[in-house]
Amino acid sequence: MARSVIVTGGFGILGRAVASAFSAAGDNVTRIDFGAEASNTRDSGLDIGGVDLTNKVATRSAVDQVISAFGGIDVLVNVAGGFLWETLEDGSIESWAKMQSMNLMTAATITQLSLPALKNSPGGRVINIGAGAAIKSGMGMGAYAASKSGVHRLTESLAEELAGSNITVNAVLPSIIDTPTNRADMPDADTSQWVKPEAIADVIIFLASDAARSVTGALVPVTHGG
Repeated sequence: MARSVIVTGGFGILGRAVASAFSAAGDNVTRIDFGAEASNTRDSGLDIGGVDLTNKVATRSAVDQVISAFGGIDVLVNVAGGFLWETLEDGSIESWAKMQSMNLMTAATITQLSLPALKNSPGGRVINIGAGAAIKSGMGMGAYAASKSGVHRLTESLAEELAGSNITVNAVLPSIIDTPTNRADMPDADTSQWVKPEAIADVIIFLASDAARSVTGALVPVTHGG
């Protein structure tokens, strides 16, 4: 039976790869994004653009659309987020709030609103996108790493909160993702060990599978390129 899958940030490079992987597996996939519309079209599934996932009213409306279209929610993948590099001395203190909003509050908001539907699924899954940089941060990464560390703590605490339910909660922690933007920003970098979006999607597919039914509260590094 096809599952109902939500991928936030679904119009971006990683979100599109994740959505495509679930669609290929026969699932009903909804892509939700802050952007107004996707750059690519699909033959099936639901696209909901223009959603501020820090706004509970807008997010609830999107969740309700998914439930109306597909009867519920089985898998929630929180890809939505952002990145910036700036030092504390030369940067803006507002950047810290921006990163918390984009990376942590988006995930917390839609997860909270999706929990009733996820609890009705025979095998609910919440999968977050953390970051290897939140394990050991570097210069200029403070605001981003702090927000992704929040995603890690959300993952661990929610997994324990839902330990008696049918829902598992995990996160994947990629290193540098091989995207056109990252290649443009780092033109001289060695990209051989950058992680392909499709490889991250494969790990997410596993965590959403029945084979991973006993895995919860895990922070899974995804760091091997090729």
